[in-house]
Amino acid sequence: MSSPQFIPVSYRIIALMQARNRIFAYSLERLAGEIKTIGFQCTRCGTCCTRAVNGHIFLLDHDVAEVRKIDPAAFEPAPDPEFCDQNGTLYVSGYALRMKNDKPGSCWFLENGKCRIYDRRFSACRIYPHMLRRNADEAGLLTWRLFAKMNEHGRYDHVVPEEECLALAREIKEYENAFLTHQISFLETIYEYFVGHGLWHDQEIYDYQMRKFLQGEPVKVMVYHAGELEEHQIIKVR
Repeated sequence: MSSPQFIPVSYRIIALMQARNRIFAYSLERLAGEIKTIGFQCTRCGTCCTRAVNGHIFLLDHDVAEVRKIDPAAFEPAPDPEFCDQNGTLYVSGYALRMKNDKPGSCWFLENGKCRIYDRRFSACRIYPHMLRRNADEAGLLTWRLFAKMNEHGRYDHVVPEEECLALAREIKEYENAFLTHQISFLETIYEYFVGHGLWHDQEIYDYQMRKFLQGEPVKVMVYHAGELEEHQIIKVR
């Protein structure tokens, strides 16, 4: 877990809303064309299902409901809490799939290099490695990022039917919109919760709690899910 650079909540909400508007404006046909050009084909190699490649797999609310049906032990508070109040309670925007404590940090559902729930995999897993986000390039200019970790997994130059490209493009836009909407809702909830309870973000306490966590001590974290904050105690697995 790392300490975030604190930015006022109102600014963060505005930035996320602007990002969501850009997602709406991005042409579905353009995204489908990019998917067809890349021609990615998943080979079920399991490479992307590890912490070594992806830090964590964030779960949308409906994913959490599904994973609870499959295996209630398969998810945990997402890493890198965004806030800490003056009393030492941390706050994070949602849940993530639990990762095993093996060397690559394999997904809970990865067995012998294969996903054991492939046909029921979650939103982020279904669209990966495609995405629709803007990131700064090497020159510091914002540019669209449409693919994650090119040439590190799967096959390329596969002929993907037009209908499949459009369907995947639609799903990518729906996921990115849902993710951004979730983050906006989290920030709005945190703002109201902090104001209503006389709380504020304390960076010094945040850093102290993170050190405790990294040393293996339990810390309290409130996880945002389905419009509510759920309390957990988290301990770093060594």
